[in-house]
Amino acid sequence: MSVRIVLLGPPGAGKGTQAARLCGRLAVPAISTGDIFRSGALGDTEAGRRARAHMDKGEYVPDEITNALVEERISRPDAAQGFLLDGYPRTEAQVHELDAMLERSGASLDAVVEITLDPEAVVARLLKRAQEQGRADDTEPVIRHRLEVYAERTEPLAAIYASRGALVRVDGDGEVDEVADRIVSALGAHGLSV
Repeated sequence: MSVRIVLLGPPGAGKGTQAARLCGRLAVPAISTGDIFRSGALGDTEAGRRARAHMDKGEYVPDEITNALVEERISRPDAAQGFLLDGYPRTEAQVHELDAMLERSGASLDAVVEITLDPEAVVARLLKRAQEQGRADDTEPVIRHRLEVYAERTEPLAAIYASRGALVRVDGDGEVDEVADRIVSALGAHGLSV
């Protein structure tokens, strides 16, 4: 089955966890720009240093870096039958860039899943994750700034995808299995068997 899904939601909503579960069911790769940036995949390059400088302040990495990275990744053979994008697109300009990338490859999105979560729950989750994983980019001021940036630049994407009939909203509060079941049910109601 070929399936292309975007996961939207604030930082800490569980996109990465749910992407891993869905990818196992769908046999497609999870593509997370945040993981790629943090893993050092950009190496000690000017682009890598610029990406890290933005991330350390809780800001989005500039589009020219992110777009090139995503297009290269979704063009790999393991993504030929589909993918789950986590952390991209984050801006309206990136929505249009993703549209162009997919059009060039003759593909289209099957669904956009928005995982919703109360901002205070996000802060609590991310502070706990920072403590458990030693993530320097998850301090309370940076988390709150990331939530502001998300509300301003990424939340509006849900309206774009809703107007296209592609948006599926899922409550991200609860145990991992509960949220996973909600996503599978919501995608099934959207016409995708997961």
